[in-house]
Amino acid sequence: MIDAPLSRPDTNEARWLAWGRSAFAVVVVAVLVVLGIANVATYSRWHDVEDGVLWTARPEGVVAAEVVPRSTAASAGIERGDVLLAVNGQPISTAADVVDVQHRSRAGERLVYTLLRLGTRQALAVTLVPAPRGTSLYFALAAVGLFTLLVGASVRLRRPRDQATLHFFWLCVAFFGVFTFTFNGPFDRLDWVFYWGDAIAFALLPPLLLHFTLVFPERPNQNPNENRNAERRTVNAERPAWLVPAMYAPALSLAAARVITIARASNGGVSGPALSGALEWIDRAEPVYLFVCAVAALAVVVRGFREISSVTARRQLRWIAWGTALGVGPFAFGYALPWALGVDPPLALQLTAVPLGLVPLTFASAIVRYRLRDVEVIIKRGLAYTAFGAAAVALYAAIRKVTGFVIANDADDHNWIIAALATLVVVLLARPVKDAMQNALDRVFYRDRYDYRRALVAFARDLNSDLDVVRLSQRLVARIVETLVVDRMALMLADERSGDFASIGDYGFTQPVPRLPRATSMMARLDAGHTVALDDPIAAARFVAEEVEFWRDAGTFYFVPCVFEGRTIAVLALGRKETDEPFNSEDLGLLTAVAGQVATAIENGRLYRQLRLKAEEIGRMREFNENILESLDDGLVVFDGDERIVRWNRALEGFYGVARDAAIGRALGEIFDAPFVDALRAARSEHPYGATLYRVPLASREAAPQRLLVNATEVPLQNASGDDEVVGTLLLIEDTTDRVRLEEQLQISEKMASIGLLAAGVAHEVNTPLTGISSFTQMLLEGADPADPKTVLLEKIERQTFRAAKIVNGLLNLSRPGTSSNERIDVDLNAVITDVFSLLEHQFEVGKIKVRRELSQEPAAVVGIEHQLQQVFLNLFLNARDAMPRGGWLQVATRVSGGQVVAEIADTGSGIPPEQLARIYDPFFTTKSIGRGTGLGLSITYGIVREHDGTIHCDSAVGQGTRFTLALPGAPAASEARSARR
Repeated sequence: MIDAPLSRPDTNEARWLAWGRSAFAVVVVAVLVVLGIANVATYSRWHDVEDGVLWTARPEGVVAAEVVPRSTAASAGIERGDVLLAVNGQPISTAADVVDVQHRSRAGERLVYTLLRLGTRQALAVTLVPAPRGTSLYFALAAVGLFTLLVGASVRLRRPRDQATLHFFWLCVAFFGVFTFTFNGPFDRLDWVFYWGDAIAFALLPPLLLHFTLVFPERPNQNPNENRNAERRTVNAERPAWLVPAMYAPALSLAAARVITIARASNGGVSGPALSGALEWIDRAEPVYLFVCAVAALAVVVRGFREISSVTARRQLRWIAWGTALGVGPFAFGYALPWALGVDPPLALQLTAVPLGLVPLTFASAIVRYRLRDVEVIIKRGLAYTAFGAAAVALYAAIRKVTGFVIANDADDHNWIIAALATLVVVLLARPVKDAMQNALDRVFYRDRYDYRRALVAFARDLNSDLDVVRLSQRLVARIVETLVVDRMALMLADERSGDFASIGDYGFTQPVPRLPRATSMMARLDAGHTVALDDPIAAARFVAEEVEFWRDAGTFYFVPCVFEGRTIAVLALGRKETDEPFNSEDLGLLTAVAGQVATAIENGRLYRQLRLKAEEIGRMREFNENILESLDDGLVVFDGDERIVRWNRALEGFYGVARDAAIGRALGEIFDAPFVDALRAARSEHPYGATLYRVPLASREAAPQRLLVNATEVPLQNASGDDEVVGTLLLIEDTTDRVRLEEQLQISEKMASIGLLAAGVAHEVNTPLTGISSFTQMLLEGADPADPKTVLLEKIERQTFRAAKIVNGLLNLSRPGTSSNERIDVDLNAVITDVFSLLEHQFEVGKIKVRRELSQEPAAVVGIEHQLQQVFLNLFLNARDAMPRGGWLQVATRVSGGQVVAEIADTGSGIPPEQLARIYDPFFTTKSIGRGTGLGLSITYGIVREHDGTIHCDSAVGQGTRFTLALPGAPAASEARSARR
C-alpha cells in the first residue's frame, strides 16, 4: 500500500519543527561559546595565590582543616585545628573571607594571621605563594573543545531531521565541556558554572559516546517490505529496554555523588580530608567509566560490521571505529587507566587527551558522509604524521640532552633553543625519513599489493615507449586489474570521426562493453579532467539518472578521463574492487596519474600511426614519381645551386655510361665534357627561365666511348614554398644520335637515288667513248712491236680504259655499298699499291710529295675485288695529297701479322680535328673547302673495307698528320671467314 503524500499543514509543521531544532542548537552553541570564551579569559588573567591551608567554616569559626606539609603556612607554624580570627586585622567569619583576602593580595606578600589555639591568641606572618595551576595545555584543549562544538552545530544545522545528528550534537557539547570548562580558583558564581559544566560534561561523555554508536548508523531491518518507521521500531525493539538507562545510570550516579559531596562540605558535614578523598575517588571513577564505555562502543562498532552489509554504512562504521580507537585509545591507556589505578600521569601522558578531538571529527565525517572512501588513507597519513612528529619530539629531547652534556650545564636556559633549532633543521631536511615512514605504512596497509602499485606507476611512465595502441591497451588493463584487483575494466578510445568512445581492451565484462557517446552528460566533467564516480550519490546527481542507472547495471562505476590538451581522448572505465569496496582517493589519484601517462602514450601512438600513414603515402608518391622518372627514355639530371648532382635516372645511366652512384654528389663538370657544361652555363645565363640546346655533341663515358648528339633542356628548379627561389636546375638530355643518323641515312639514300640515276646516265655516256678508246687501243696493240716504247704506253691506256669502265660500272653500285656481282680472287695488296702509285706519280711530283714505300717482302695476298681495293688506296692517297698542299711525306707500309694483312698510310699533312674524327666516314661529310671534295671518298672506302671483312682505323693530330691503318684477312683466313658467314 502506498502512503498518501503529506498535506500542506504537515509539511509546514515539519518545516517549523526543523527550524525550531536548528534555532535551539544555535542558542545552545551561542551560550556555550560565550561561557567558553569567558572561561578562557578568566583562566588567562587569573593569578591565584595560596597559603597552603584548607580553611573550612565550623561552629567555632574558620578552622584550618588541612595544612600542606612544607608549605608557607606550615613554615609559619600554622597547625590543623587553628581558628583564624583575622588577617591583617580584618575579621574573618567565613572561608570565603579568607579567599577574598588572598585574591586582593599578590604572590610574595606577607600577611599577619591572628589565630586562636587552645584558647591562646597568636599572630603569625605568612608569605603567600602562587597557587599551582594547570599547564598551558589548557588553551590547546579549549581550542579543540570549541572546534568540536562548532563541528557538532554545523552537522546539526545541516541535517536537523536526522536523529543521529542530535546524538552527535550533545556528544560534541560534552566534548566541549570537558575540554573548555575548568574552574580557576575564585569560586564565584561564574567559576562554579565552569566547575559544574566540566563535571557534568565529563560524566555524560561516556554514555553519550556509547549511545551514539548504538543508533548510528542505522541497522538493517529484518523485514525489507516494511517502511522506515517500522524499521526503526524493529531495531529499537531488538535493543533491550533497560540498556539506555543502564548506560546513563553510572553518569547520573557520579554526578549525584559529586553534588552531594560538595553540598555536605559546604554545610560542614564533611571534613577536609574526607572531602578531598571523596572528590579524588569520583575523579578517578569517571575516567574508568569513560574507558569502559569506549571499549563497549568499539564492541558495538565491531558487531555493526557483521550486521550491516551496505557499503556506505560500513564505511561510516570505519570512520567511527578508527576515530574512537585513535581518539580514545591513547587517552584511555595513557591517562585514564593509570589515573584510575592511583598513578599520577606525567605531562607527556596528559597530552593523550588531544587526540580525543578525533572522535567528533570522525563522527561528523561519518554522518555527512565526507570522504567515506578515504578512511584508510586519512588514517594512514595521520599515523605517518604522528610517527614523524613523535620522532621529532624524541629527536628534540635527545639533542637537548646532548647539548647539555656538551656544554656541561643542563640548567642553561638556552639549551632548549639550540635543541629546537637543531630539531627544526633536521625535520626540514628529513624528507627521506618521512617518505620512509610513509612507505612503511603503505606496506602495512596494502601488504602484497604495495609492490604492484609502485610497479603500476613505473609501468605508466614506460607506456610512451609502446606506440601500438591496441597492445598498449591490453597491457594497461592487465596491469591495473592486477594492481587494484578490480572486477572489470575497459580502456575506451575516442573515435576520430564521431567522437564516441569504444573499448579497445577490456577485462571482466560478460557482454560487449557499451559505447560511451560524446554527447553524454558526463563528458563536460570528463573533459575538465575530473573523475566520475557513479557510486557517490552526490556526484552522480550531476548527471542524467537514466545514464547513471545504465552504467551501474553494466557494473561500471568509475570513469577516469585521459585528457590531452583539454580534450578527453580516452576513458578508463572501471567497476569496483573484488571486495566490493569503492576506490579511495589514493586509488583514484593513482588512476589519474596513470591516465595522464596513458593520454600521452595514446596521442603518441596516434601521431606515430598518422606519421606512418603519411610516410607510407609519401613513400608511395615517391615511388610513383621514381617510376615516372625512371620510365623516361630521356636522361634526367638534377643538380643544386653549386652544380652538385642530386638526381640521375636510369636512362641517362644507360646511354651515357655513368652509374647513378658514381654521379650522385659529384660536380657537373666532373661528369660531363667541359664544352657541354660551358654551353649549359651560357644557355642558363642567357635564358634563366629555361632553354633548349639542339644537337649538342657529347662523348659518352663507356669503355668504348661513343660520340653522341643530344638535345639538352634546362629548367630552373624552384622550392615548394612558391617564393620563386631557385634551389637547383633540372636538366633533360635527349639522345638524338640514332635519330640524326637515321635522318642522315635518309638523306644519303635520297642522294644515292639521285646519284644512281645520274650514274646510269653518266655510265651510258662515258661507256661509249671508252668503248671506242678501248677498241682503237686494242687495234694499235695488235700490230705494235713489243720493243717499241709506245707499246708500253698503249698497254697502259688499255688497262686504264678497262679500269675506267669498271669505275663507271661501280657508279651504278654506289648507292648499294657492300653488294657486287664481281668475282673475288686472290689479290696482292703490294701489287695494288704499286699500280695506284703508278697512276699518281705525276701528281705527287707536281705537289712536291715524296713517297716512302715499305712493302712486305712476302706477298700480301687477300681475297677480294681488285678494282675496289685499288679504289680504297686511290681515295686514301688522294686525301693525303689534298692534306699536303705545300708538299710533304707520304709513307706506305704493309705487313702480314697473325693471318691478317695490315697496310698503313701516313702523311705529314694538316691533320683532322678530334671532334670531326667520328664523322669522317659519314657520307658527304668533308673537311675540304667547297668544290674540293664530295664527302664520299672515305665513306666508299669504309664500305669496301667492311665488305672485305676488314677494319679501318684513323689516328690524326692537327698539324702533325694522319695515319690510316687497314687490316684485311689473309687469303686462307678470308676463306674461313666466308665459310663461317655462310
